[in-house]
Amino acid sequence: MDVFARTFHQAADAGSASPAAYRHMTIFRNCVDQDDAAVLVARCARPGLLFSGGHHYLMLTQRRLVVIQEMRPLHRQRLHLNANLRHLDNVSWQLSRTGIELALTAVDGVRERFRLRLGSSEAIWRVEELFRQMFHGRRVEAVAPAPRRAATLAFS
Repeated sequence: MDVFARTFHQAADAGSASPAAYRHMTIFRNCVDQDDAAVLVARCARPGLLFSGGHHYLMLTQRRLVVIQEMRPLHRQRLHLNANLRHLDNVSWQLSRTGIELALTAVDGVRERFRLRLGSSEAIWRVEELFRQMFHGRRVEAVAPAPRRAATLAFS
C-alpha cells in the first residue's frame, strides 16, 4: 500500500468526510503523486452556489489542493480544482461555529471559496492549525529573497 492510500483513509476519517468521499479516491489518486500524503479530506460547499445541484469534496495533501464536484442525479464526478500549493495566492480562512470558510486565488486568477462543515470545535481548531502549517508555514520558506550583491565600480 503506497503513502497516498494509507493517508487518504486516515484523512477522510479525521475530516468527517462521508463514505461518499471514498468513491472519489480514484480521481484524487490521479491528481497526486503516490508519495504525496493526504492531510485532509472533507466534504465542502461553495458559499455562492449552495443550491448548484451537487456536492464538493476537498483533499489537501502535502503539495496539492484538489476539489471534486459530484453532480446529483447520476453522481457524475468532475474535477473542479487541482493546484499545487505553491501556485495558490491570497489564501485565507475564517472560523465559524460550525466550520471554516477557505478562500484562495487559483493560478488562473479566479477567487475560490469553500465552506467546510466540521461539527465540533475540536475539529475546527485542528483543521485551522493544519491550514496554518500548510499555507503560512510553506510561504515563509518559499519566499526567501536572494541576497543582493554590491555593485563594484572600476576606475582607470
